[in-house]
Amino acid sequence: MTTDTANPPCQLYLITPPTIKISNFCDQLKAALDGGPVAALQIRLKQSSDDEICQTAEAILAITKPFGIPVIMNDRPDLAKKCGADGVHIGQQDSRYDQARSLLGPDSVIGVTCHNSKHLSITAAEQGADYVAFGAFFPSSTKNASTRAELDLLKWWHEIMVVPSVAIGGITHDNCSALISAGADFLAVVSAVWDYPGGAYEAVKHFNQIITDINQ
Repeated sequence: MTTDTANPPCQLYLITPPTIKISNFCDQLKAALDGGPVAALQIRLKQSSDDEICQTAEAILAITKPFGIPVIMNDRPDLAKKCGADGVHIGQQDSRYDQARSLLGPDSVIGVTCHNSKHLSITAAEQGADYVAFGAFFPSSTKNASTRAELDLLKWWHEIMVVPSVAIGGITHDNCSALISAGADFLAVVSAVWDYPGGAYEAVKHFNQIITDINQ
């Protein structure tokens, strides 16, 4: 997951479905990665056991490593370390940033949920977060978001900060253009890829075409 400002201004950040069957998902993931550039993949399996998550992570890492795509563990720095993930995404109710950094070391990617808060995002950036996540921007079928973020937040962040932003929450091919234009560095997507009628390959291809068209 690169944060170099010389790279394209927006990239895809995939998040796993809430529940998955490893064999089926691995086929979907391979198709998605063949569809175009993907910056990162987050493993978010709230209802799975630690052993199930680690088994899934092992299978996913075997697919993503040849592509050079970092795998981010949701919520659990301890599992990120145990499973050999490239980093962790922590929410405001999860581990503190300093604890996660101490456990995972300086080279791991650590992202922080900041909801719709300027204060939380500035604090995360000052602590050293590799990215901040804002949302939800739209209603989501995978998570009942307690906050709603506005486009002005992305524009404000893009203008004053160099730490990348991740836009999350109900993002689809039909509504992502405004987020890209507002300055989002990454689009976190779930069902818009895995449940796309044309399949994951076409979903990723479509997202990347939208990004390319906007940045021409």
